[in-house]
Amino acid sequence: MKTLLSTNIGRLRIIAFLEGVSFLLLLFIATPMKYYFDSPAGTKILGPIHGALFILFILNALSVGVEENWKFSTTTWKVLVASILPFGTFYIDHKILKDIQESKEG
Repeated sequence: MKTLLSTNIGRLRIIAFLEGVSFLLLLFIATPMKYYFDSPAGTKILGPIHGALFILFILNALSVGVEENWKFSTTTWKVLVASILPFGTFYIDHKILKDIQESKEG
């Protein structure tokens, strides 16, 4: 955990996880509760949290992309698109971000 907090790519991985969890909670729990049970409390709470995490993820992804000299046409766009797909941030963390961080550490 300490190595995740000490690097920009590590912080991006943490934000990706939090953004992915907030998206899934909003999509599969809060939204159905709002429309099927007429209970909008979940979306009122999770909506702004997810929105803030989404913006934080995008800004950090762009920052890491510049820092790591990612080509926009290959890596950066994949990371950005992942943020709008359910389970996308988890996939990107597993396939791209984890490997990049491990190659920098060892």
